[in-house]
Amino acid sequence: MTFQRKHYAILGLWVVALIALGLFVWARFAQPGYQNAMADVIGPGDYELVTTSGESFTQDSLKGRPSAVFFGFTHCPDVCPTSLGDIATWQEELGADNQIRVFFITVDPERDTVENLKDYVGWVPDAVGVSGSPEEVEKAVKAFKIYARKVPQDDGYTMDHSSNVLLFDANGRFFEPVGYQESFDRAVAKIRRMQRG
Repeated sequence: MTFQRKHYAILGLWVVALIALGLFVWARFAQPGYQNAMADVIGPGDYELVTTSGESFTQDSLKGRPSAVFFGFTHCPDVCPTSLGDIATWQEELGADNQIRVFFITVDPERDTVENLKDYVGWVPDAVGVSGSPEEVEKAVKAFKIYARKVPQDDGYTMDHSSNVLLFDANGRFFEPVGYQESFDRAVAKIRRMQRG
């Protein structure tokens, strides 16, 4: 190996080592701080909605037991039914004694009444639908830092919205998201880690 090649090889090793060190520092120090900061801003707000069980839904509703929060709508063609199906399989895996509460909050309060939400989520264990006035739903959308907007169509409109399931611990603090169609094992592992506290 010539001197120049040896020099480039050593330089390359140093670059790889520095990248690895940077990733370690991020994982050890920066990422937990970032997650803690997010836990303080996702969920809290002055919204007041209504659940399909007749109770009000506020930021305090997330306290007491671990919860999953999903924003969707009953006219959703694919993401919402798929996500509810995933949540149902998580609940089955967790077992009756370890299931988490599930809040399905509509992003389409004009069409999603508490009554039709009850039918829509009723088959998912420990799930309730959540609706309210457009103004209160908008407050919740902002409080949970999710994306939702009305998209006009020839026959009316549909809703474009975030597809993550948001996990909250028993203290009502944001824990982690579960991505759309994230693997079953990863999703259940996140929930169990959250339950262990």
